[in-house]
Amino acid sequence: MKTNVGLLDRLIRLLVASVLLYLGLFLYSGSALGIGLVVAGGVLLVTGLVGFCGLYSLLGLRTSQTREQI
Repeated sequence: MKTNVGLLDRLIRLLVASVLLYLGLFLYSGSALGIGLVVAGGVLLVTGLVGFCGLYSLLGLRTSQTREQI
């Protein structure tokens, strides 16, 4: 599995994931909105940590730089 998420994209994902997880776990806990926020935050957290996004792969997008591009 190749990395297709760049450094800036990963940092933004991790920041947004932390906000979504906070909102879902503390402010909207127990509601459908809270569960949705936790799921969305979890997906962003995993893709930010791993550096691979399946949706980017399906759409042919890449925000990471590889040596082949330079």
